[in-house]
Amino acid sequence: MIDRRGVGWRRRARELGAAAAAGGAPVTYGLMALCCAVFLISPLSGFNPARGGADALLAAQAGYFEKWGVIPSELLEGSAHAALTPLTALFVHGSWLHLLGNMLFLYVFGAMAEERMGRTGFVCFYVACGYFALVAYAVVYADSDQTLVGASGAISAVLGAFLYLFPRARVTSLFPFLFFLPLRFPAWIVLVFWFVLQWLAAQGAGSGPGVAYLAHVAGFVAGFLYAWVRFRGTTVKSPATATEGESQP
Repeated sequence: MIDRRGVGWRRRARELGAAAAAGGAPVTYGLMALCCAVFLISPLSGFNPARGGADALLAAQAGYFEKWGVIPSELLEGSAHAALTPLTALFVHGSWLHLLGNMLFLYVFGAMAEERMGRTGFVCFYVACGYFALVAYAVVYADSDQTLVGASGAISAVLGAFLYLFPRARVTSLFPFLFFLPLRFPAWIVLVFWFVLQWLAAQGAGSGPGVAYLAHVAGFVAGFLYAWVRFRGTTVKSPATATEGESQP
């Protein structure tokens, strides 16, 4: 816990950013390594020729998703295996693009959030919010048989917490409608803009294949509320070390 009266906020924010940049975020990097390792050994990576031809590979991928992903209609039935799938699904990704986009966001925003929360606090926060985001999606689309995988809900929670903890951190972002020019904005502008896009997309999305925007929204709100409750009165308000972000979780 940080005493508001005894710490220079600008200095403290820089210390957090410097510690994260120096490799002081083992949980963040460990989560990234685990997600990458799981993907590489999965039938999604395409690196295992022993899985057979195209038909066999597609069958293996479908079985892999069904085993480790969240199926809303089964989750709410209450079986022990289904109850574990929101945990396992956090480390399963559907494609290289899905994996790399999520890992970019976790790399950019996770390290400083971990430094602020502490190692144990951060990993519990990440897993709990990710689990909640997937369950929230399943509750809304309770009749869906579509499989849900990915760390997006947990990483969205990290973004929500970052918004509260480091609202003035400078974020370098690439916007497609501005010809991918790298522009620097305060984190609150970038993350609020990102959240609004997710919210609008969730309004038009259903339970079919595609991006689970509702899980993003649920995770972001959960992360922000957690940070607000846990760190209320101790938030770093001064600009933190610059960070960068671009992809969509």
